[in-house]
Amino acid sequence: MTDKETMFIDNIEVEIKGEKTVLEVAKNAGIEIPTFCYRPDLTQFGACRMCVVEQEGRGIQASCTMPPKAGMKIFTNTKKVRNIRKTILELLLAHHDRECTTCSKSGMCELQKYSFEYGITDIPYVKMKEEEKLKVDSSSVSIVRDMNKCILCGACVRACSEFQGIGVLGFSERGSHTHVQPMAGKPLKDVDCVNCGQCASVCPTGALTIKDDTEKAFDLIYDPNVKTVVQIAPSVRVALGEMFGLKAGDNSIKKIYAAARKIGFDLIFDTNFSADLTIMEEANEFVERLTKGENLPLFTSCCPAWVRYMEINHPDMLNHLSSCKSPQGMLSPLMKELVPQYYEGYTKENIKVVSIMPCTAKKFEAKREQLKNETDVVLTTVEFAKMIRAKGINFDKLEGEEANSPFGQYSGGGTIFGASGGVAEAALRTAYNMATGENLPNLDVMPLRGVDGASRSKEATVDIKGKQVKIRVVSTLKEAEIAVREVKSGKADFQLLEVMACPGGCINGGGQPTACHDVNIKNERAQGLYTEDKNLPVRNCHENPDIIRVYKEFLEKPASKKSHELLHTTYSKVPLKELV
Repeated sequence: MTDKETMFIDNIEVEIKGEKTVLEVAKNAGIEIPTFCYRPDLTQFGACRMCVVEQEGRGIQASCTMPPKAGMKIFTNTKKVRNIRKTILELLLAHHDRECTTCSKSGMCELQKYSFEYGITDIPYVKMKEEEKLKVDSSSVSIVRDMNKCILCGACVRACSEFQGIGVLGFSERGSHTHVQPMAGKPLKDVDCVNCGQCASVCPTGALTIKDDTEKAFDLIYDPNVKTVVQIAPSVRVALGEMFGLKAGDNSIKKIYAAARKIGFDLIFDTNFSADLTIMEEANEFVERLTKGENLPLFTSCCPAWVRYMEINHPDMLNHLSSCKSPQGMLSPLMKELVPQYYEGYTKENIKVVSIMPCTAKKFEAKREQLKNETDVVLTTVEFAKMIRAKGINFDKLEGEEANSPFGQYSGGGTIFGASGGVAEAALRTAYNMATGENLPNLDVMPLRGVDGASRSKEATVDIKGKQVKIRVVSTLKEAEIAVREVKSGKADFQLLEVMACPGGCINGGGQPTACHDVNIKNERAQGLYTEDKNLPVRNCHENPDIIRVYKEFLEKPASKKSHELLHTTYSKVPLKELV
C-alpha cells in the first residue's frame, strides 16, 4: 500500500508532489507543455491558452490553471490539442510584426520557437498594416518597448507588480486594440521605472528587449586612439556559458577572459576585485554606524534599481543608504586613475571602460549625473554573448586565461555578490574582522543563502563583541518596501539591510539569459558562485592581496579622503531623468 497520489499524463503514471497545476506536474515529470504566459515565480494568468491539454471525460482544459487530482488522465498532444495550438499561433502571428531577422530576440523568441515546432509556414489572415503599428518606445537607456510584437501574455505586467510592487506597466484599451503600456501612454523614461529589466526577462517575444549597445563597444575597440578596458561582474561567470551549451552554474570566467581578449579588449579586469573593495568601504561604514548608533539600519547600495527606487519613493530615507558606489561604480574610475601608472600608453583620457553586467539597471547607473564619464558602455551578459558570436569565437573550445593585474585577484566574498545574501555575508565577514581583529568563526552564513521564492526575505543574527547584530536580506523591491516601512514605523530590529531588486539577486538579473525564470537554473547559478567561494585560497575581502596593495600604494585606508573621492557617491531627492 502507498499513500502517494498519482495521475496519468500521456498514459504515463506520474506522482503528484504538491504541485498546484497540471502544467507543473507535467514539467516536474519531464513532460514539456508549451506556454507563453506561465512563469513559475508569478501568479497563474491563463491568457495564452497554448498550454491546453485534453482531459479524459472533460475535454479541452488549460493546464496552467487546472488543479491536479489523483487518477485524472491527461493527454498533451492529441490531434485536437495540436490543432488548437496551431490556430492560436496563427492568430498571434496575424497581429504580430513578423520582422524576425531584425528582431533582437530572434533565436531566443518563444513564439518563433513554437511556430517552427508546430510547422507554421503560412498565416491565413491579413498581415498587420504599417499604419496599424504602434510607435516603438526606445526612450529608456535600458529597455526597448515594441508593442507590435506583444502577444498580451501579461507576464511583464505581473513581473512589475508582483516582483517590484511598482506597476509601471498595465493593459490599455479593449478588444483588438488592447495593448500594454506605461501609465497614460507615457514613454518609459518618464514613469517610475527602475530599469530592473525583469519585464524583458519574462517576455516571451521581442516586445520588451534589452537596449543593444554592442556596436558602441565595437566602435571603441576599433578606435585606434582608444584603450578599451573591460570589467566582468560576478554572476556573469555562472550564466554566460548557458548560451554556448554549458550547464547553468558552470564557472566559465577563465574562458570569458579569453573571449574578451579575442574580441579585442586591451585589458581585462574582474568586478569581483571591486566587490572586495566595496566591502572594505561598506563594512567600515557599517562598523562606524554601529559604534555611533547613527542612520541604522544601513541599506546596501550595490543595486542601482533599488537606489533609484529609494530616490523616487523614499527620499526621506536616503541617509540610510550606504554612500558606497556599486562595484561597477568603484572599479571604473579606479581603473582610469591607476591603469596609467602600471601600463605604458594608457592615459586617463584614452581609457574607455566597458562593463559586462547581469543587470539592465547598470546601463542607467552609468548615466547618473554623479557617475557620468566613469563607465563608458555597459553590456549585459546576453549582449556580450552576441559579441562573442559576432567574432566567430568557439566559446566552449576556448582555453582559459587570466585577468590582468593589479585588479586580477579577488576573494570568495567578492564572488558571492552575485547571489541574494552574498553582499551581506561578505560584509559580515569583514565587519566582524574590523570590529574584533579576528575572522568570523564560520564564514558560511547559511541563513542568508537561498534564491527561490521562499527565500526572498532572510535573516541572521551574529554576536560582534557582545552586541547582537541582525542582518536582513531581501530580493524584489516588494520585499524591500516591507522592510523600509518597518524602519519608518520604528519596528525594524535589524541593523543591516541588503536589497537586490531581481528575484534571487544578480544571478537572475534582467540582462541574464532568459531561462532564469526557472528556479532550478537560479539555484544552480547561485551554487556555482558558492562553490568558487569555497574553493578560492582567499575567502575574506580584507585578505585579498591586490586589495591590500591598492590601499597601501594609493587609497591609504577605508574612508580616506582619496577613497571618498573615488569610491563614494551621493543621491538625489529628485528623481533623476535618464540621459539618452
